[in-house]
Amino acid sequence: MSAALVVSNLAKSFTMHLRGGVELPVIVRGNFSLHSGTCSVLGGPSGVGKSSILKMLYGNYAASAGKILVLHRGCEVDLVTAEPRAILEIRRETIGYVSQFLRVVPRVATLDIVAEPLVERGASRRKATERAGELLSRLNLPERLWTLPPATFSGGEQQRVNIARGFITEHPILLLDEPTASLDAVNRAVVVDMVAEKKHRGTALLGIFHDIEIRNVVADVIIDVTSLAPSAKAA
Repeated sequence: MSAALVVSNLAKSFTMHLRGGVELPVIVRGNFSLHSGTCSVLGGPSGVGKSSILKMLYGNYAASAGKILVLHRGCEVDLVTAEPRAILEIRRETIGYVSQFLRVVPRVATLDIVAEPLVERGASRRKATERAGELLSRLNLPERLWTLPPATFSGGEQQRVNIARGFITEHPILLLDEPTASLDAVNRAVVVDMVAEKKHRGTALLGIFHDIEIRNVVADVIIDVTSLAPSAKAA
């Protein structure tokens, strides 16, 4: 497999248990690949299934059918059938994720939250903390906030913590779920530069960017998720 990740015949349906078990199909026969040094963007209107695709690639959602093949430690692994322990290992080493929402342990300082992924990968606490501070500075988060838990931060401040935490490692694959949605123009430009640097270092990125201007700058490939939706297959 030459690509960093290959999606083949991917499908996802949700079961509506409070509606008599009705099956609600979201994605039908999704096929695409991610390649090192490029940024692919999932395009299409809200509700078409873009976030569902990211969550399947990260293992938060179970796929209903198909394959998600990823290169992990030099071997091809199918995330659809992988054991939970393998998925956790892949998250730690191969696939990073920047969520729209900050979910962290309460009362942990922002600097430690950002540094944690590097520590988990074997870096010393000192080096991880230094790198965390560099990213938070670059994203214009005031240093007076670094020792505070981010639960009371504004939405834009929390998103910058998310971005710093997601970008601090060198995962071969990085998933981005609306990383610039809550940011001002200055910090959106910072994220665009950070994406470009990841591409230069060989990362394969897949993101959702509803800001058309940002999307046009970062995207090497646009994947039309509308064409993967059930209505498109029925037409």
